[in-house]
Amino acid sequence: MEPFVKGEDASILHLISWENAVEGLTAGFTTRIGGQSEAHYEGLNCGLHVGDLDEKVIQNRKSICEKVGFPFEAWTCADQVHGNQVEIVTRHQRGSGNTSMVDCINKTDGLITAEKNILLTAFYADCVPLFFLAPEEQIIGIAHAGWKGTAANISQKMLHTLTSEYQIKIDSVKVAIGPSIGRCCYEVDERVVGPFLKIWSATELPDWITPNGINAGKYQLDLKEANRYLLMKSGIPSENILVSQWCTSCHTDLFYSHRKEDGKTGRMTAFIGWR
Repeated sequence: MEPFVKGEDASILHLISWENAVEGLTAGFTTRIGGQSEAHYEGLNCGLHVGDLDEKVIQNRKSICEKVGFPFEAWTCADQVHGNQVEIVTRHQRGSGNTSMVDCINKTDGLITAEKNILLTAFYADCVPLFFLAPEEQIIGIAHAGWKGTAANISQKMLHTLTSEYQIKIDSVKVAIGPSIGRCCYEVDERVVGPFLKIWSATELPDWITPNGINAGKYQLDLKEANRYLLMKSGIPSENILVSQWCTSCHTDLFYSHRKEDGKTGRMTAFIGWR
């Protein structure tokens, strides 16, 4: 069953099983439907770094906050650099980056908080959103995992931070892998495949990398499955991992896709917060 579900408002996919199971938790992923932007972004662009008008992006962010029941002052985000840096967010950083790139959390792709009323957000247009939940300890996290961040094992960095800083048992952590580009649309070359082969440490390709079959030296990479493998390798039970089947490249009616739209596109937002 698809964990990210469309409701009456097509602008947001809700991580419905988490929201229904945990009182006060909100988590989900925006689409490109609705909102304000310049014409070529066609809708609910939430990225301040892609050439859209700042005032329209800010209005889109405010609209999302209103829909999920958080004040705009709670919107907190980072300057994503396709790395594996993880930051613990406190109330003093609440609101970082909500109206400007200048004051966002610097060079960070993973955010964790144990504080209420902070809405952690991150931005995507094919990369993999990773949601983390420690329900008993009431700790949440979000990570941006493109191929570089995945190969740098940002999922393991997130889990190490959760277990070392908060003494959480790793097998109690829940993870959701959100909408992103699928194996069907993600053709890569040996430059990309190389780092994953080092992670795999085997003579044969893992089942989440398959030779293209048409283009020599090209492969189809399943980033969602790569992250699921790395999470399980780090100790997360398979039953604690939810995986979205949405491919952002296949469904550009619903999502922005950097690959499908030749880099000229907006950004969706993954969000998680505890009221």
